[in-house]
Amino acid sequence: MDPRSPSEPQRIKGRGAASNREGRYESVAYRAEDDGWGAESGPAPRPPTTVREERARSIISRNDSPDVPFEQSINPYRGCEHGCAYCFARPSHSYLNLSPGLDFETRLFAKGNAAAQLRRELARPGYRCTPINLGANTDPYQPIEKRWRLTRQVLEVLAECRHPCTIVTKNALVERDLDLLAPMARERLVQVFVSVGSLDNRLASRLEPRASAPHRRIEAIRALADTGVPCGVLVAPIIPALNDRDLEHVLEDAAAAGAKVAGYTVLRLPHELKGLFREWLELNVPQRAEHVMSLVRQLHGGRDYDPDFAARMRGQGPLAALIRRRFEVACRRLGYARTRDLALDASRFRPPGQAPDPQLALFD
Repeated sequence: MDPRSPSEPQRIKGRGAASNREGRYESVAYRAEDDGWGAESGPAPRPPTTVREERARSIISRNDSPDVPFEQSINPYRGCEHGCAYCFARPSHSYLNLSPGLDFETRLFAKGNAAAQLRRELARPGYRCTPINLGANTDPYQPIEKRWRLTRQVLEVLAECRHPCTIVTKNALVERDLDLLAPMARERLVQVFVSVGSLDNRLASRLEPRASAPHRRIEAIRALADTGVPCGVLVAPIIPALNDRDLEHVLEDAAAAGAKVAGYTVLRLPHELKGLFREWLELNVPQRAEHVMSLVRQLHGGRDYDPDFAARMRGQGPLAALIRRRFEVACRRLGYARTRDLALDASRFRPPGQAPDPQLALFD
């Protein structure tokens, strides 16, 4: 059976998507048909992860979205093996003529020259230093980072240049790089945010199948905090009638582990993600599928998704107001600071290959 758009998708253990729905730029659609030969049914095949190396012509992406708190970002990988069913980055695989479904989490691309290209871009005359975010689109510590080590190579360049950065991840692999992160933290050059949407291991194993288990992410927050790395928690995404009940519990456990700042987003379903997430609901929580989508529409003005910058992250209406109020009350009770209170220092930046100014040592 062709893996694209099967007539009866099955849940695949270890994967978030169950099919390879066509991307929005595809001109050909695939559909499986029963040929009448009565082939034996069985568990859905498990597609392997493949990684292709590519050469990036540029590595720093610029952002001007008013609801995103950074101007620059780096994504060492395209696609993400975590396979989160709700991932807003899935539709980006359509630009590669690949499916936002299984292709997004199994057919990955590694930017092998990421560190070298970063050196070139940081050395350009007129480069303006502002914090670079790692993990804006796909997770920089997804499982393939163990072998490719591209995120670590990027961090080594940023540390050498004293360039500030923020990291967003849901993988405890971030602990591997504490030897880089701790010295950077002492110079106010790094801040790490760990995304924890739920404390329910069973739900997480289906919703984000190859990310670290929730308790491991809490342990990662503790490891970061214990070594002096400023750490925050992102309760994201909040999905009504699925994981919203865990909001306060996640904030409590993260605060106890040492998280100092917190944020949240609600579920957003751009482009092909609408159909993929509906498919996930029908396969994993069929009794709640329509109720979840009804509440999602309440968050987005009666639509599955509202791209308006003013509302897409937090939603609108009474349900969004209730979530916001719960979050604010919990943060106040637990002593979380505002993200902007922990500013990073961009004044120490020096381009690659440039000798350090001896006068700056007076301020160390």
